[in-house]
Amino acid sequence: MLRTRVIPVLLLRGSGLYKTEKFRNPKYVGDPLNVIKIFNEKEVDEIVLLDIMATKEGRGPNFALIADMASECFMPLAYGGGITSIEEIKELFYLGVEKIVLNTSAVMNPILIQEATKRFGSQSVVVSIDYKNTLMRGNRVHIRSGTSVTKLTPTEHVLKVAGLGAGEIILNSISRDGTFRGYDIPFLKSVAEIVDIPVVALGGAREIDDFRQAVSKAGVDAVAVGSMFVFQGPHRAVLINVPERKIIEDLLGSVGVHGDG
Repeated sequence: MLRTRVIPVLLLRGSGLYKTEKFRNPKYVGDPLNVIKIFNEKEVDEIVLLDIMATKEGRGPNFALIADMASECFMPLAYGGGITSIEEIKELFYLGVEKIVLNTSAVMNPILIQEATKRFGSQSVVVSIDYKNTLMRGNRVHIRSGTSVTKLTPTEHVLKVAGLGAGEIILNSISRDGTFRGYDIPFLKSVAEIVDIPVVALGGAREIDDFRQAVSKAGVDAVAVGSMFVFQGPHRAVLINVPERKIIEDLLGSVGVHGDG
């Protein structure tokens, strides 16, 4: 396994997988089970599955579909979307999910983080933070798939969820989502320097060198990828594609977790 994990992020919308750009304009990219089978062959480190409609629709996880995906998935599966209770978390772990991802609930009911980590261990609890620069106020945390802005800055939210026991943080830049502009290196660096739990970069990856920069310049522990792994060419033709493992290993193998060399 790579010292730096490279993690595909799949967005579930109904019964299909989609990819967004700046959290808008979802484009269908495939059937969940077929996409999982492709990633199995690519031997990725783990997969993050996020149901982007669950919270917006006021419902919980689609347990039947998650069970099918977990049984098909050869690598660790993390799931987020519509999780609001310990009972739902327990069911997800029973179905084969190895990590749960909290986003809106981490803001609206942060005590759930503490309860989940005490019950299942911090290594099983991930908090995903969607953030965007707002006019006059700087970066703010957004919830409900980016449709609601909060008063929280990402930095203060990071410190709070880390203090409650979260074992890992995914930082997702809404402004870079699906844009191929590269990761938000300055902000990622500012967060990685203030917490001692793994930080995962998400939003904007275009090429493998973006992975290297996120690790060597920002000091993140893992990189997550959406569009880069599902689109090909300027017209964004759908093609599930992961660079050969050896190519990634060769580039990242000489990069330390928190710096070059």
